[in-house]
Amino acid sequence: MARENPAKHVRDFLAARSVAVVGVSRDSRQTANGIYRTLRGLGYDVKAVNPSATEVEGDPCFKNLASIPTKVEGVLIVTAPEVTPSVMHECAALGIRLVWMHRSFGRGSVSSEAVRFGRDNGLSVIAGGCPLMFREGADLPHRCMRAVLSLTGRLFSKGY
Repeated sequence: MARENPAKHVRDFLAARSVAVVGVSRDSRQTANGIYRTLRGLGYDVKAVNPSATEVEGDPCFKNLASIPTKVEGVLIVTAPEVTPSVMHECAALGIRLVWMHRSFGRGSVSSEAVRFGRDNGLSVIAGGCPLMFREGADLPHRCMRAVLSLTGRLFSKGY
């Protein structure tokens, strides 16, 4: 497989105005919730997905992507990597082409199985990093994380 450049995938994802965040929690301190709040504050039409919650951050929460009543353009996965392949399959089935698997430090949500499946099925897959690292006007912590992960070669998973 040819080496991909994630820059176009990142631009396409950030240009989407309707995004689902899979892995939000009833615990507002979780990473997914912080990303959810930030995207909402930036004007994205953001939907929360968690099979165990009906509301998060004062908004409705959906059990899965299929239960969202409106079409979303992109999906940010912020779950354990074992959950990621099933989310990727759901994205493909629903025709959602823009998928970002969150990872900063540690394991994150990246799954090599999900990356392969997504790419084999024509999805735009970003395996690692965080959308908040790439948005215009990113805060200092996200700019620093992006720099460190870039320097160490851990920003995106192998294959890019």
